Order: sequence, then structure tokens, then C-alpha cells
Amino acid sequence: MKRISIKRDNQTQEFQINKAITLLQALYEIKQTQDASLTFSSGCKSSICGACSVVVNGKEKLACAYKIQDGDTIEPLRYHKVLRDLKVDKSKPHTTLQKAQAYLHTTQDALSNHQDEKATEKQSDCILCDSCYSACPVLAVNPDFLGPFALTRAYRYVSDKREVNSKETIDAIQQNGVWDCTLCGECSMVCPKGIDPKMDIMMLRSKSAQYGYMDPNFSTPSFGTPNFGFDPNGGW
Repeated sequence: MKRISIKRDNQTQEFQINKAITLLQALYEIKQTQDASLTFSSGCKSSICGACSVVVNGKEKLACAYKIQDGDTIEPLRYHKVLRDLKVDKSKPHTTLQKAQAYLHTTQDALSNHQDEKATEKQSDCILCDSCYSACPVLAVNPDFLGPFALTRAYRYVSDKREVNSKETIDAIQQNGVWDCTLCGECSMVCPKGIDPKMDIMMLRSKSAQYGYMDPNFSTPSFGTPNFGFDPNGGW
């Protein structure tokens, strides 16, 4: 018998499951046999759609891929509007794709070899499960931050040989984008597809530098010295 706790609104409710199954299977069993009002999202059940992402014991997981353990605590994704129980509205986070202009702008015919395809193959595997977005600590202090998956998608397209004007995307990711990331790597650790948004953001910083951009935190050096409380008109 395994006990799992599910955060519902402002309270946590405990349920019992009598077999070792995936979290998504457990949620369905609870809904069918214990509480029909339990609400969550799911799709293909094969770890390729991202619909069932939740937070388990403080870490983002796909419910269809996670095997339940006794004492698990399940919560909805962070930084998302909770519609009910574990079901969240992903529409606002997904607007970051448009803000980052993470798409092809002006294209040209270009021959791509296997090496070119491999260079962004992993980034193309993103299933928009929002796990990386939920794990990102920057969003706790800056809700306008573009977030990991938008920046990974941006890197995928600025690296595409068919793109003629990648500068449009680079321009779009300067504010609340590549320089706001703390490079903590939380996004990379929770990605169920093994994508490394941290590395993608570092590569975007390098590409930004090629277009003349630099970290704004270091753009205005100060050559002054502290006065330690000294007032030039009145002394200490």
C-alpha cells in the first residue's frame, strides 16, 4: 500500500494506492475509484506529449513516466495559473515562444548534412511540457523572463542554416532573456527529453556577442571609490 498526497487548492489530500504503478495510472485510479472530482491533464501516456507534467516532491516529472513511491507529494507546475487541482493553464508561458521570435524569419535554400541535423536534433525534441519553466528560479523574481524552453527553441532556429536573418531572434531575446538566466542548470536537470537549456542559453550569449551585445550587468563599469560615509562638504 502506497500513500500519496495531492495538493488541491490550498489543502493537501492523501490517497492510498495498493500497487506499484505510474503516477498517471494512479491519478486515473483515484479518479475512477476514490474521487471523481480529481482534475489533471494527460495525453498520450508515452512521455512524448508533455501534457501530464507535475511537481513530485519538489521536482518536475511527467506523471506517465514516474513510478509512485510511498509518501510522494504531488503539486501542480509552478508559475502557471492553476485551473483546478493539478491542471494548469499553459497558454501564458507558451506566449514566450512568440516573444522570443523562436521561429524561422527569412529562409533560403540550404543543403544540410547529417552533422547539421545532429547539432540541433536534441533541441527539436522539446515537447513543451513546461517542466523547465516550472523549475526555473528566475521566474520567482522576474515573471517576464522568457524562460528555458523559449530560449532553447530560439537557439534551435538561429542555428538553422536556412535562416537568413537570425539577428531578429537575437534582438528579441536580449531583454528578459539570455542575460537574465543565472545558469543554475535546474532546467536541464528536470527535462524529460535530456535537453540542456543551460547550454543553449550559453550558446545564445555567444551568438549575441557576435552581434555586438554584451551582458548589461557589465556594460557600465564604475571607476569611482566608496567614500565610507565621508561628506566632502562637511567631513565625516
